[in-house]
Amino acid sequence: MRPSSAGRWSLAALVVVIALIVAIWPRDSDTPDPGPTDGPGTSAAPVDRRPQDDAQALAPLRAAADLLPCPAPTGAPPQGPLAGSVFECVGDGSAVDLAAGLAGRPAVINLWAWWCAPCAEELPVLEEYAQRVGDAVSVVTVHTDPNEANALDRLIQYDVRLPGVQDGSGRVQAAVAAPAVLPVTVLVRADGSVAEVLPQPFRSADEVAEVVETHLGVVA
Repeated sequence: MRPSSAGRWSLAALVVVIALIVAIWPRDSDTPDPGPTDGPGTSAAPVDRRPQDDAQALAPLRAAADLLPCPAPTGAPPQGPLAGSVFECVGDGSAVDLAAGLAGRPAVINLWAWWCAPCAEELPVLEEYAQRVGDAVSVVTVHTDPNEANALDRLIQYDVRLPGVQDGSGRVQAAVAAPAVLPVTVLVRADGSVAEVLPQPFRSADEVAEVVETHLGVVA
């Protein structure tokens, strides 16, 4: 039996309604929202230093800071969690293989940042300890924020000339499994292995000497 004229019109109207519903029905976008691209909380890959902190921009600050040279390779084979990691020397911009420079001698590595208030009190203490212990222990700082210009400015203010490297991406922190706090002092044996990770500020050279003697066996 053939459908009536009214039935055919009803069917056609139903098809049109269904088509409209499909056209306006909300659906997921093919391209996900990338979210914010600037400001705190972004997922951008970390960098060791800001692009604007180039050699020309940092030259006056480096001259004023007059930091001690970063450790040069000793000839001993670099070992431990820092082996193969190369950083920029804050003092002169040269490339530094930190493990190679520290190999064969106990080391005190201090992680800090220009905005860290306890670091401001601790860095002069570490310099005092470094002068006391001499060549028996290497004392090196690691700046863990990408703003290298501010790091140099702070070292000038603190009158601290310890050698240091720039590590805005936190590679040292990750390699030694240090907690996400500052300051952190890492005690490294002569063979490159980590003896202790100390997430605490030191308030005197005597305190530093005590932990170094306990964990590295060096008396100062």
